[in-house]
Amino acid sequence: MAQTHSTVAYQVMWNRLISVVEEQAQALVRTAFSTSVREAGDLSAGVYDLHGNMLAQAVTGTPGHVNAMADAVAHFICRIGRENMFEGDVYITNDPWEGTGHLHDITMVTPSFHKGSLVGFLACTAHIVDIGGRGFGADAHSVYEEGLYIPIMKFADRGEVDDTLVRIIRGNVREPDQLIGDVYALATCNEIGHRRLIDMMEEFGLENLEGIAEFILTNSRKATLERIAALPQTSATGSMTMDGFDRPITLQVKVSVEGDRIVTDFEGTTGVDEKGINCPLVYTKAYACYALKVAIAPEIPNNAASLAPFEVVAPEGTIVNAVHPAPVALRHIVGHFVPDAVFDAFDKIVPLLVPAEGAGCLCNFQVSLRPRTDGPAPEDARRSEVLTFNSGGSGARPEFDGLNATAFPSGVMTMPIEATEHAGPVIIWRKELREGSGGAGKMRGGLGQHMEVGAMEGHEFDIQAMFDRRDHPARGRRGGQGGAATEIAQDDGRAMTVKGKQFVPHGRKVVMAFPGGAGYGDPKERSAELVKRDLARGYISANTAQEVYGLSGADVADVEEAVRKGEAF
Repeated sequence: MAQTHSTVAYQVMWNRLISVVEEQAQALVRTAFSTSVREAGDLSAGVYDLHGNMLAQAVTGTPGHVNAMADAVAHFICRIGRENMFEGDVYITNDPWEGTGHLHDITMVTPSFHKGSLVGFLACTAHIVDIGGRGFGADAHSVYEEGLYIPIMKFADRGEVDDTLVRIIRGNVREPDQLIGDVYALATCNEIGHRRLIDMMEEFGLENLEGIAEFILTNSRKATLERIAALPQTSATGSMTMDGFDRPITLQVKVSVEGDRIVTDFEGTTGVDEKGINCPLVYTKAYACYALKVAIAPEIPNNAASLAPFEVVAPEGTIVNAVHPAPVALRHIVGHFVPDAVFDAFDKIVPLLVPAEGAGCLCNFQVSLRPRTDGPAPEDARRSEVLTFNSGGSGARPEFDGLNATAFPSGVMTMPIEATEHAGPVIIWRKELREGSGGAGKMRGGLGQHMEVGAMEGHEFDIQAMFDRRDHPARGRRGGQGGAATEIAQDDGRAMTVKGKQFVPHGRKVVMAFPGGAGYGDPKERSAELVKRDLARGYISANTAQEVYGLSGADVADVEEAVRKGEAF
């Protein structure tokens, strides 16, 4: 039976729940073994009611994780069964279709008991560096090749960890200590969330979460529906093309505003690919919902009710609704382009609101290092798996420039060089902003990055490239110009592909240029002061300042002189 409290009390509890899950997420950041979690924040955390409805999510985390995880807890309830849930239990899975889209994400759910009764659930997800199989990359032809599959099951039963499961996991992955460390970090962060939740319930005298859940879900749904009702009740189509693995892929989308919902339909999208860039519907849904929510209701907290009016459909067998056993390791490649495709349609419904296209997917690569095989290797040479998260530029917005080297829509952080080099015998020789990569416009697109990576003396390596935008760079909006395309090659000029595992011999480096975001609006309308600032900071060249933006030669000379004198812009 739901307990009743004042609106003010419920609002305080709501804010407290958000604090609970944020502390939960930060505990994971502090205790995780994988650099992708500690340094990039590739994780999520949330609290759920007794029925598996997400009540609050952590600010730290990615939309792909938390929005996909919003659906996952219901699967855990169904698979485990309430009658089999006990205090001290912890549940685990990396099922791509009932979790967050690929085997490299582990989701853990902990039932929360208060005074002997089940009152809700804490859940968290994190990306792990290795899960066995072919390794993190697009090379597999089915999910069976991509690594160890862990069905929804108990990691701990009434406080007792399943040692058999732990041994199976350790025996199938390349970094067993790291992975098991991450699993325990996930379990621990849920435990911290549980403690804080119970503290809150005791402080407010709550026997259960039914009252606060009803308050959160009712108000969130009402606020979201009000925003949808205020939109033009119409539909529009959009599309975008990306590189794919060895053939282009087109995302086709129709967005329809229908009173109490917005329907996003991917009918006409390219079919499932032979390689591991396919996207389960749960992940497509996560980013399609995110795109529309940040466009029309960004300040409404993310929960089951605020997400419910955003409906996503796609025919089975399309690359955005890949079904088992399709390979899905790099599902983020396609998933991170979903918002740009949705925005292409939504811009025709509500103009002057959504940004220009950005880099889209993360510019990730994983380096598998080993002692050199073409000659004697030093005694301290070792094997290591190093995953690094990097970003291109985001697209310009109607009133603001795009952000440099900033991940959108994923929101993860670019990893620092020091953390990457600490993880294994890898050397980052160069990491800097890429001049001229942001598309010109009244608002300029964000800059991408230059990176050069190699190995310490005595090592060779394979690099798993996970890039896009080589052949299809970001498109400008409303007169803005496109962003720069992705480039990748060895330092001797040998060509490389933007996706897949590729061998790099001893002594060679990989030279990469990550894509820029596109511009918004006519470049001739950009203020002279902003052009001067960009020139002074090295974001654009003198030639671009004059020929694209129309800055006079005299003004260019003044900026160059000020830079020589060390004067700030």
